[in-house]
Amino acid sequence: MKVKAGELLEQINYPSDLKKFKEEDLTKICTELRQFIIDTVSVNGGHFASSLGVIELTVALHYALNTPYDQLIWDVGHQAYGHKILTGRRDDFHTNRVINGISGFPKRAESEYDAFGVGHSSTSISAALGMAVASHYKGEKDRQHVAVIGDGAITAGLAFEGLNHAGIENSNLLVVLNDNCMSIDPNVGALKEYLTDITTSKSYNKFRDDISHVLGKISELGPNAHEIVKKIEKSIKGTLLKKSNFFEALKFRYFGPIDGHDVKHLVKVLKHLKEIPGPKLLHIVTVKGKGYALAEKDQTKWHSPGLFDKITGEIKKSAPEKPQPPKYQDVFGNTIVELAEANPKIMGVTPAMPSGCSLNIMMKAMPKRAFDVGIAEQHAVTFSAGLATQGMVPFCNIYSTFMQRAYDQVIHDVAIQKLNVVFCLDRAGFAGADGPTHHGAYDLAYMRCIPNMIVSAPMNEEELRNLMYTAQLENMGPFSIRYPRGNGVMTEWRQPLKAIEIGKGRKICSGEEVAILTIGHIGNEAVLTCSELNQEGIFPAHYDMRFVKPLDASLLHEVFSNYKYIVTVEDGCIQGGMGSAVLEFMADHGYSSKVIRLGIPDKIIEHGEQPELWRECGYDAKAIIETVKKFLVARVHQVLAS
Repeated sequence: MKVKAGELLEQINYPSDLKKFKEEDLTKICTELRQFIIDTVSVNGGHFASSLGVIELTVALHYALNTPYDQLIWDVGHQAYGHKILTGRRDDFHTNRVINGISGFPKRAESEYDAFGVGHSSTSISAALGMAVASHYKGEKDRQHVAVIGDGAITAGLAFEGLNHAGIENSNLLVVLNDNCMSIDPNVGALKEYLTDITTSKSYNKFRDDISHVLGKISELGPNAHEIVKKIEKSIKGTLLKKSNFFEALKFRYFGPIDGHDVKHLVKVLKHLKEIPGPKLLHIVTVKGKGYALAEKDQTKWHSPGLFDKITGEIKKSAPEKPQPPKYQDVFGNTIVELAEANPKIMGVTPAMPSGCSLNIMMKAMPKRAFDVGIAEQHAVTFSAGLATQGMVPFCNIYSTFMQRAYDQVIHDVAIQKLNVVFCLDRAGFAGADGPTHHGAYDLAYMRCIPNMIVSAPMNEEELRNLMYTAQLENMGPFSIRYPRGNGVMTEWRQPLKAIEIGKGRKICSGEEVAILTIGHIGNEAVLTCSELNQEGIFPAHYDMRFVKPLDASLLHEVFSNYKYIVTVEDGCIQGGMGSAVLEFMADHGYSSKVIRLGIPDKIIEHGEQPELWRECGYDAKAIIETVKKFLVARVHQVLAS
């Protein structure tokens, strides 16, 4: 649904229009921009609190900078809605995250104002530095490069690597540290406490305005202005808050902390910082969800609330006619507590997603045995490996798309040492409206090629519970369990736990001529397929593989011995996935059945609801039916031809 913009915002299509207004108008523009996002997201959905917290910063950046010549990089991109609205996409904003609409994240192909495509955290500093070095090399000395990164994202290793390198490059790089003590969940770790020390130091804050005042007079200080300012800064910071030297130890000029909701002051500071060469860090303090009281109060809940009544704050949920199956993540969250109550060796680990993966259930019940390690996937994996060397059984829960960031650790620190780390890969397959940066398309392929790794996927909630139970048994070694975003298919899912034989699939139904092999939740689409085809007098067999590694050899021998036509279906990339594993088995054992593989093709798939993307890629129930019928039509033609 398209909503109307405010009086001033309606006049702004691009930053050039914004610059026509006086600084006194910016406060009203911020109010209108914030309200436009509230109005739109409440009826269309999307990320919410993050963008509300940086409205003033967004307006100030586009007012003070010369975008898109000056390059602005938003880390993660949850907070870039205001940026999109001010850069030519206001009238299309109602299509945000809808199939064939604009992306929910900055995207280079979408706008020249989106300097770098993002979605995963902590990439902005490295990307901006690369751009700054390239501009310096090309002689573009006036070109500015700004990375906006949150206090959650800056805890990741990649951000530290970028800071470490940037400090020795004499490039026009400004890092804006947006400090709101939040990512999706509250931030954790020593850096969070360090930033809190800065923002709450009375003595430091008493003098911070002095630095700002000096910056305001920089043009009056003569040819040695920058050196004078530098000496004053060093004196104040060194005397009042030695900890502030952390960023300066990396050779960054540190400014702040300042109020991130004072748009006119932000404009002034940003204009002055443009005149100071070299790497700089501006520390701003903001409130996630600013301007919407409920979002300010419960920032985790309002990170991405879905549709809601903007007046009452009631989050709209369709009333189900009957009990609904739980989300897979909640099955994980409740089951790990159940397992941990019986097995004192079990621990839970997640990189900054306790609510997203439901490990928060264990963190509440067993706070000494569940760990949020911050946005640090590599550390999460190696930390889990360390736990495993001491006899613990860590369940390391990482979204499939984020596990890609810790691939070396999976191989080097877990698989080679045959450690019993259980990888629970949430959001496997299509992630929906979050789009290509969040789709979990590759884990079946990238996990099954690793020696010592067990690779599995449950078709329903009961199988997820049983795989988790199996994974924590003695001497299991590295164990991967993947499952999708969203709800399962069972309302009565709390069944007694039992072990599953490793590498053992199951026959769902027998059939004639055609066998359908599935892995994971998408197998439920094949159940629908068989039901519909049976009504037409067509009876395909259906097998739930459950494991991609090791494969169920006896099941596959049965399939290839009895069925000439085989369809493999997976909610993952076709190249290297379950279908490829089946083809390899067929070739290795001399079978000659005809095999069609259905799954995610070798291209980047954009955002949309999961069923929409299954259909687009040709592996929903309808597509499986069409494939089975093609086989049978081809068989009839072959018979007639002979």
